[in-house]
Amino acid sequence: MKSKKLFIKTFGCQMNEYDSNRIYDSVSKLGFVKTNNQSNADCYILNTCHIRDKAKEKVYHEIGRVKKLYRDKKKPIMVVAGCVAQAENEEMVKREPYIDIVLGPQSYHKVNDLLKKHMVNLKQEETEFDTISKFGYFDQIKNNDNKVSAFLTIQEGCDKFCHFCVVPYTRGPEYSRPFSKIISEAEQLIENGAKEITLLGQNVNAYSHTEDSKEFRISNLINRLEKFSELERIRYTTSHPKDMTDDLIDCYSSSHKLMPFVHLPIQSGSNKMLELMNRKHNVDDYLRIYERLKKINKEIEFSSDFIIGYPGESQKDFEDTFDLIKKIRFINSFSFIFSPRPGTKASTLEMIDKNLAKERLTLIQEELFNNQKDKNKSLENSIVDVLVENKMEKQNKLFGRNKYISPVIFDGDESHIGKVVKVKIQNSNQNTLFGLLDKKMKAA
Repeated sequence: MKSKKLFIKTFGCQMNEYDSNRIYDSVSKLGFVKTNNQSNADCYILNTCHIRDKAKEKVYHEIGRVKKLYRDKKKPIMVVAGCVAQAENEEMVKREPYIDIVLGPQSYHKVNDLLKKHMVNLKQEETEFDTISKFGYFDQIKNNDNKVSAFLTIQEGCDKFCHFCVVPYTRGPEYSRPFSKIISEAEQLIENGAKEITLLGQNVNAYSHTEDSKEFRISNLINRLEKFSELERIRYTTSHPKDMTDDLIDCYSSSHKLMPFVHLPIQSGSNKMLELMNRKHNVDDYLRIYERLKKINKEIEFSSDFIIGYPGESQKDFEDTFDLIKKIRFINSFSFIFSPRPGTKASTLEMIDKNLAKERLTLIQEELFNNQKDKNKSLENSIVDVLVENKMEKQNKLFGRNKYISPVIFDGDESHIGKVVKVKIQNSNQNTLFGLLDKKMKAA
């Protein structure tokens, strides 16, 4: 087949980034070549996310923008993939005729067949949950991602059914990939140049797979990745407090490559709210995990997610959340006003006053952002290890991250890309550290 240009726009989480890369690995076998020019593509894919507010409307807005781009050109094959596609499925094609293919996240392995069928003018939607077949298909295709920091999905779906969350309906039940297939893909990524691997899952620490009569958990994956000499760093996201098992916690003592940064969403500091959310853990459970990890390594830092203004949240519930944030001093967190998702239990509940929710979010974010700024400020005039990921566009500066995943920008040349180097931090802001390469000190 003649080479055609493919543009993929990815919304949302790291798993969507991983999925987009794997979709490209598949369609490249049909002769598609990735382009960064969104106004000159033969196939245009929107890989969507259903977590944020007004996700569906943002997709239709994006399609309207694409229609303008191609007003005087040949229309590209328009594919809507991901969680919005799963939630809306055939309704999308009915509402927006410009869409040619609707593709749910558990049907990505069918993308080549759907594109072939499109050549004979068949509009299609494919949103069946077929996780096992999907991963079986992609296990046969090499992962060509060549980034220094690479993502690797090990688990998908969710069985927790938090009352606010749409993931069980868009990604399906929890499924863990075979241990051997994950390690094989990790080997590919390391051969491609990956120095850091982030293990991904909707409930990544719920990973559990039995192979050759042995049960493998995420701790086994971390311990196996530890043995790759070329690999410098290991991370994982996103975790659930209920699945922070002893063997995973022990990895922070035994592993030299697992970074001392734990993203562990709690959502609220109020036990009443956690019960209303159906989170299946309480604040004491969370604090026990925090204290155990701090005892293992006092340098471990936490980040979290917070939903503010969830139905039923009282002033005391809000103050409990604020007190927890002050106690743990999360260094990098996400916080949002509750936004109902169709089909979830919380979508039928009575919302609290919107202005009150906004006031509470402002106070929460001010505290969270101050923690972030204080942590970055504390690193000024110190020397930190930075894994260099790339050279910044239009600047003679390098970009990397420290062990806490904070961005670090400093002067240097491309020979440092892919290496862990020492950087003297000179100044900082809320999000970023700025420094100079410490040429006197040997790289880690």
